[in-house]
This record gives sequence, structure tokens and C-alpha cells, in this order.
Amino acid sequence: MTQLTISQRGHNMPASPIRKLVPYAEAAKKRGIQVYHLNIGQPDIETPKMVLDAVRNSDFKILEYSHSAGNESYRKKLVQYYQKVGIDITPNQIIITTGGSEAILFGFMACLDPGDEVIIPEPFYANYNGFAVSAGIKVVPITSYIENGFALPPIADFEKAITPRTKAIVICNPNNPTGYLYSQDEMETLRQIILKHNLYLFADEAYREFCYEGTHFSAMQLAGVEDNVVLMDTISKRYSCCGGRIGAFITRNKDLYNAAMKFAQARLSPPSFAQIAGEAAIDLPDDYFNITKAEYKSRRDLIVKRLNAMPNVFCPNPGGAFYAIAKLPIDDADSFCQWLLESFEYNKQTVMLAPATGFYGTSGLGKQEVRLAYVLNLSAINSAMDCLEKALQVYPGRKV
Repeated sequence: MTQLTISQRGHNMPASPIRKLVPYAEAAKKRGIQVYHLNIGQPDIETPKMVLDAVRNSDFKILEYSHSAGNESYRKKLVQYYQKVGIDITPNQIIITTGGSEAILFGFMACLDPGDEVIIPEPFYANYNGFAVSAGIKVVPITSYIENGFALPPIADFEKAITPRTKAIVICNPNNPTGYLYSQDEMETLRQIILKHNLYLFADEAYREFCYEGTHFSAMQLAGVEDNVVLMDTISKRYSCCGGRIGAFITRNKDLYNAAMKFAQARLSPPSFAQIAGEAAIDLPDDYFNITKAEYKSRRDLIVKRLNAMPNVFCPNPGGAFYAIAKLPIDDADSFCQWLLESFEYNKQTVMLAPATGFYGTSGLGKQEVRLAYVLNLSAINSAMDCLEKALQVYPGRKV
């Protein structure tokens, strides 16, 4: 009798580098250790009350399917939101998705065939790998470097990576995991590349509101590439609504929109209650982001200061999002992050970090780097940094 097998796609699907250490964190907690979670981008900022109240106060007799593109009322409200940030679109250029994740997956599947290639500056959001495996496409990484803060690699590096199978470039701005904020000049560089080679540009702008130095320049504001640009967005981090699972796929390319709509119809509709939450969020006061951004900036300033004060530690100052990557005097980031949870404690406390190896597509890179999500309050960040500083002094695999 033939044995049941798992698909090659199932074997190829990567485990999350952010979540793979969870069992070790759970075991540490059972031993009575307090774990400071700097490993995952789950903000501790409260979801706005008016957003939750909109869901609590909703009144309907049947929880129906929405339109496959999402509620028209929500898409119309999103047009107003995007106009405020300098992006002119129509409701019929928006497909509401189940999180930003589904928007990325729709883009990959609607624009690329199995075997096609997408170029992504590394380190990059690890789940891009998972979406690529799901779509049967290949991620081609080009390396950015901690020494210059993870700035956009030069055009020559892109040119060397482009092949006849290259169909798209992905940019996350501000960047997860580096926190780097791409300038208008860097976005114009990408415009030159996609025009010259007739490529799509997938723009993940989940952290648009969180820019601390300079201003955000959207890929949707690039001139002359209206058919090339696809915006992937989400309410998860913007309004601290990670569990809502509501995002958006946005394009001015009518043929691409129609293709993506077929994928949207196949999954029927996005979540109804979370669309209500997303629609309500657009009516938040204008100062909402000023307050949350100031809070994240204070956290960034603290964590970067603490890291760079530690011997042989280097952390560039991230311009946006709520992540930083630091280079540590360690032999192996994966081993170190596991050791922090398995074998280390300081005053019955430890810290959970994400090894940067999982954010690189090139094997062997990031072995001395970790990503830190500054999603905890200032007191917790200080305590976490106390733990990290002590850990680096006693880690068996430390390098001087």
C-alpha cells in the first residue's frame, strides 16, 4: 500500500523565525521566568475604544458575506484616508483582504507564474518566503547592510539579479525588520528599475504612519508607473488591530485588479466585523497618530541608546516602523536566542528576541544579528535591556 506523503510545497514551507522559539518561551514561563517579548510586532498600544465600540454596537440580524472586494462603505472611507496621505485612488481600485498577508499573496499569484522570480532587499519580512512558496515562485534576495543602516542597495545590485524570469520587486517602507525609511530618491531609483525592465513594484506600507526622521513617500506617488505599482496595506499595526486580519490590495492596473478579484471571489469575502472596525478607525481624531508615533519614538530612542551603550554592540537608528536590528558579539544568533530562554535568567527575567538569520534569504547572513520589536513600554524595555546586557557578559558563545 502506498504511503501517504506530504507535498513538496508542504516540505518547502519555512517555519516562522519569529515564532519558532515560542515553546522555549512557554517552558521558561512555567519555570517562573518573566519573558520580555521583543521578538514579535504585537504592540501593547490599546486598540482605540471607538474602533472596538463600532463592533460592539453593530446591529444586524444576519452576519452575511460582504462583497468580495469588501464593503463598499469601507472602501469609500479608505479613499478618504488615502487622500489624506497624498494617494489618489477610487473605491474600485481597492480589494479588502484578510490581513496584509492575503494582499501580498494575491499580488504574487496574480502577477507571477510558478518559477517566476521576485527581488527583495534583505533582510526582509520572513513571511514573504512563505507567500512565495505558496505561489510557487522564487525569492531572489539582494543584500542591504547594517553598516549603512540597511539603505537601498545600488541599482547595479538589482541589475545583476534581474533575469528573464524576474517579474517584480518587493519593498517594505518603512521596513520590517530593519526599521529603515526609504527616501523619495530611493523610491525614484526603484521607479527607474521597474520602468526599464517592465516589472511590478509591490509596496508593503503597513508602517506608513510610524516615521520618525523624514516623511513617508509612497510607491503610489511615483509618476508614470501607475500600472506597475501594487500597494499592500493593513490595519494591524496602524491601529493596533493585529487580530482583526483586515488589509487591502490596491492597484490602478485594471487588468491586474480583475485578476486579483478572481482570487478574492474564490475566498468569498473578508471578515465582516473587522471591516466595521477598519471603517470606524478612519474617523479617529487627527492627533491619534501623533500620540502613538511619539510613544514609539521614545521607545526607539531608548532601545537604540541602551544597545549602543553595550560593549561591542551596534544598532543603527531606524527611521520608521517599530523594529531595530542590532549586531551582537555572539557566535550564532539562533543559538543565543534559544539560550536566553533555556539557560539564562537575571532576577527571574529574560528577553525573547528574533534571530536575524530568518530575515535573510542568503544563507549564512545575519548570524550575529537579532531583530528587536520595541512594542513594550519604557520600563519593560529598560528591564529587557538589563537582561540582554547581563546575558552578553556570560553567554558561552560570546565574541570579543
